[in-house]
Amino acid sequence: MLIDGTAYRSIWLGEDGVSIDIIDQRKLPWSFQIVSLKTSDDAGRAICEMMVRGAGLIGATAGYGMFLAALECSEAKNDNSFDDAFASHGEKLKSARPTAVNLAWAVNRQLSEVSMISGAEAKVAKAKEVAILIADEDAEWCRKIGQHGLPLIREIFEAKGGEEPVNILTHCNAGWLAFVDYGSATSPIYAAHDAGIPVHVWVDETRPRNQGSRLTAWELGKHGVPHHVIVDNAGGHLMQHGMVDLLITGTDRTTCTGDVANKIGTYLKALAAKDNSVPFYVALPSSTFDWNASDGLNDIPIEERSGEEINRIGGAPDPAFSSEPEVEVTVVAEGSPVANYAFDVTPGHLVTGLITERGVCSATEAGIKELFPEK
Repeated sequence: MLIDGTAYRSIWLGEDGVSIDIIDQRKLPWSFQIVSLKTSDDAGRAICEMMVRGAGLIGATAGYGMFLAALECSEAKNDNSFDDAFASHGEKLKSARPTAVNLAWAVNRQLSEVSMISGAEAKVAKAKEVAILIADEDAEWCRKIGQHGLPLIREIFEAKGGEEPVNILTHCNAGWLAFVDYGSATSPIYAAHDAGIPVHVWVDETRPRNQGSRLTAWELGKHGVPHHVIVDNAGGHLMQHGMVDLLITGTDRTTCTGDVANKIGTYLKALAAKDNSVPFYVALPSSTFDWNASDGLNDIPIEERSGEEINRIGGAPDPAFSSEPEVEVTVVAEGSPVANYAFDVTPGHLVTGLITERGVCSATEAGIKELFPEK
């Protein structure tokens, strides 16, 4: 992704070869800060505190975090000691956030591949290799999601007469910041824009963390994609008045039957889309499938986060009153308890289709198996 003329991924190996660099997403869009992760605990903290967030990026950070863990285990006396310590680091990383399946997927992949190697030095080299591979795969899979989603947007554009822009509504941030590059939900949007198809994106703010207004809008602006920021509850109104042609979101965990766990509020968008006959697609790399889950409401853990995320909100102050890049204010009446559910589950029957790196399929067990028969 180009940021003011410079190409960035959302995570990369540091110049010293033994640290990992990330963009601190808590600071965007007011401040672009790069943070260096030097230990597996740093990686876990970055995930837990949402310095990095989004399914694919959480997985990539976990993969790199396991490389940092391997470095920490390199003084082990033998392979068994290394593997035991390595597994312990992995369990700690997995506990950082419960809903995004990419986290456990990346850790388990590292544990499996490193366990087959002998010698501490070789194990560290393998962990580094796997971490880089996970990140590269994520970027390539998201690029392919864009190519598979592009025809859906082109078809709508042509059905509208080939002149009016395609209006797309998205929720939360499933852009390149949520993955290593391209994004999932935004990848078809970028592909269409780059192909000369006029698109316009409705970006809902996505309380309580405001990933839409702070991250998605920032990304789209940097890429030159026309967009408007709207309040979370405006989506239904826009659909009722024919102002949305297509809804695309990402997902943090999807069952083998097509149920989708995504940022809280996605379910309500899906209901409104169904009522107004607006196609609702979910974009995801296959690493976001939970092949062991079949019932989203019962099999997917829903993360509950601190009420502080709802109690307080941050933003850029008026420079006439403050030189700080961001200030926080309280927005909830003192003494009122807060419940902060981070995700909800959208049943597969509300999803028009899933856009993956292998193509588009129905949000059903049969449709998913057609694309991923080996699973």
